[in-house]
Amino acid sequence: MSVRYSKHLPSFVFFCDWLLLNIALYISYLVVHNTYSPISVSRVFVLLFNVAWVLVSIASKNYTVRRPLVLKDNINRFLSTLIYHLLLVFAVIYFFEIYDISKSGIVMGYSLFSLFIVVQRCILFFMLDYYRKRGYNHRQILIIGDEGIAARLMDSLKRHSEYGYDLVDFISEDQLSTIPQDALSSKILSSKPDEIVICYKMMDEALLQHLIRLGDDNFIKIKVVSGLLLNDNHAELVNYDNLPVLLIKPNSEVSNKILLLKRCFDVTFSVAVMTIGSPIFLILLLITKTTSKGPAFYRQERIGRNGKPFYIYKFRSMRIDAEKFGPQLSRDNDPRITKWGNVMRKTRLDELPQFWNVIKGEMSVVGPRPERQHFIEKIVEKTPNYKKLLRLKPGITSIGQVHYGYAENIDQMCTRMRYDLLYLQNINLNSDLDIIYKTVKVMIKRKGK
Repeated sequence: MSVRYSKHLPSFVFFCDWLLLNIALYISYLVVHNTYSPISVSRVFVLLFNVAWVLVSIASKNYTVRRPLVLKDNINRFLSTLIYHLLLVFAVIYFFEIYDISKSGIVMGYSLFSLFIVVQRCILFFMLDYYRKRGYNHRQILIIGDEGIAARLMDSLKRHSEYGYDLVDFISEDQLSTIPQDALSSKILSSKPDEIVICYKMMDEALLQHLIRLGDDNFIKIKVVSGLLLNDNHAELVNYDNLPVLLIKPNSEVSNKILLLKRCFDVTFSVAVMTIGSPIFLILLLITKTTSKGPAFYRQERIGRNGKPFYIYKFRSMRIDAEKFGPQLSRDNDPRITKWGNVMRKTRLDELPQFWNVIKGEMSVVGPRPERQHFIEKIVEKTPNYKKLLRLKPGITSIGQVHYGYAENIDQMCTRMRYDLLYLQNINLNSDLDIIYKTVKVMIKRKGK
């Protein structure tokens, strides 16, 4: 792929997205109705789907492929667009009372469309990565400014050839102090860069404005790199009346977009599990009730998001007098656990009623495990960072449970917490699906406790 064709990539991706949307719609209609020819109501629905997708896609620009290539960010942007599309479609359906539409067809259409896009993006990113590593589809950049910052930038570009950048020239701060502005402009334009990267610690304002005007007049992108190192913090550039301000966020802060995406996934997944798994729920209820004295369900107060208490639900796996001497953590060969309860805990089946907590909005499918106030106070004494986890809804499963398991004492709870803090820094749908997959493996292998 030559660089002169790269300007057509967004249009190509937009067209492919639209084509895959319609393929998904017609496949779902064929499966549900056993015909390719939609009735009049379905034709209206297909038109609505297409118009809504064009509007939200243009608004979100999810078809753009930005440098550097980050597949996760691109897919997350698509999923966010899909949520807005779903909300717009259902708003129109409700407002105009278009109810004669197959619900199963809608679910299948959205599912197929999501699957097609993920596969398409994976193929597209693989091809772009392959082409750029072979020297195609590259941008020519000219770096100006501090040698130390420029060296760090060039080291990063060399280690990541998939970014697709070639250095055409470097102008140091010493050179800037001796070369007139007209000569500097001629030198820059003779290099024919696609982008100018300004690396600065103390950049002269007049020179910076001159370079920006030069880029604007000659259709050259200008990028500014400071010497600031942020480690794991998240930074965002905010414009206050033409004054750029770098907003550094705590790495535990979660965007509203991610929270909305998680909530939509949680509700959809939980409803599906409780609907499809209802026979299993009934069997577990009957076995739990008949194998030991006491109710089939067990509820216990836990602490949720922002420190708000709620009642968690489980199938009872212990004797009814298990905590007559106060709060205790479970342990290996715990005599308080019933024989059937031991089976459920190893397969994590006792956790299934918590999908009701998810539907109610008290929990998420994936998130840090909720604890009782008694144990939270002890954890915070040793590790105050635990408070960061209270910014998220607790989950039925977590990366800590998958990689560490249940904790038998406060020290183990603090160790497990480190996994959840890592999850907090990298929340996305891909990691949630990976944790769910690993949880299912734990259930099948009966490695729970």
